[in-house]
Amino acid sequence: MKAIIPVAGAGTKLRPHSYTQPKALIPLAGKTVLSIIIDQLKEAGVNEFVFIVGYLGDKIQDYVKAKHPEISAHYVHQGDRQGVGHAIRLTYNLIANDEIIVVLGDTICEYNVKEVVESTVSMIGVRKVDDPRNFGVAEIDEDCNILHVVEKPQIPKSNMAMVGIYKIRETAQMFQCIEKNIIHGLKSHGEYNLTDALDCMIQVGVKFKSFKVENWFDCGKKETLLESNATLLKKFSPTVNANQFENTVIIPPVSIGDGCSINNSIIGPNVAIGENTIIGSSIVRNSIIGSFSNLLDIVLDESIIGSDANLRGETRSLNIGDNTSIDLG
Repeated sequence: MKAIIPVAGAGTKLRPHSYTQPKALIPLAGKTVLSIIIDQLKEAGVNEFVFIVGYLGDKIQDYVKAKHPEISAHYVHQGDRQGVGHAIRLTYNLIANDEIIVVLGDTICEYNVKEVVESTVSMIGVRKVDDPRNFGVAEIDEDCNILHVVEKPQIPKSNMAMVGIYKIRETAQMFQCIEKNIIHGLKSHGEYNLTDALDCMIQVGVKFKSFKVENWFDCGKKETLLESNATLLKKFSPTVNANQFENTVIIPPVSIGDGCSINNSIIGPNVAIGENTIIGSSIVRNSIIGSFSNLLDIVLDESIIGSDANLRGETRSLNIGDNTSIDLG
């Protein structure tokens, strides 16, 4: 069993952060999207990983080597991004006929990973959504067999969206279908999608079962990233000793990285702070702050601040009487 993690995307919806940091390495609840995926698979017994890298791929390699030296890691470079199907094709020499589990690099879900990894049949993760037109969609019968999959249909015949997790046993047929689609130029929305290859496999008789994920955390854009951060902070419940920070109030859940210096501030709730960040005389809530940043005299809410950033607000001296309401903007 090998895990394939495509992380070559440019993460355009997370700009400006994804200009300098792969979206899989955006901090989340004291971890990163990629580390959460790796930890889930490791706990299920997977130890061999193939990372499909491209944009800022060297940062992915450096991160995995530093944070997960215990895994067997391989890297495949996708210079010309033509879709996930095209990306998977590049792994052929590393995979051959091995069973695989594919987890898209911005996909965090709660599900029985071990059960999926050990399944004797190929499987696709799904979740019911209100508007499936922006997702790959699976048509499923009453026995959880997948009958048909289609990428971002204009008129969906199902509201079961594919979440980006695929357990595939018949890898030879998968590569044959990907190759066939590329030879014939079969694209969906301008890309060679894995969805089309999976549908090709279904049509030639490969059996796929669906499995439902309990929770699906969207890490692809700012608003949903902050929501996912808040939910995962509650789940991981990191412990922060407020006494280590001078004159500072911590309102959980909060994650604070090693080497941080915080004084005269209120932090939380739902705040994740990277390593070696300095915060003084500030209020931070519902936000993600990168590593090696400096914040002084500022109020932040619903914000994402990258690493090595410097923010300085204004210090005000106020003398306010009773029954007064002031909005400082």
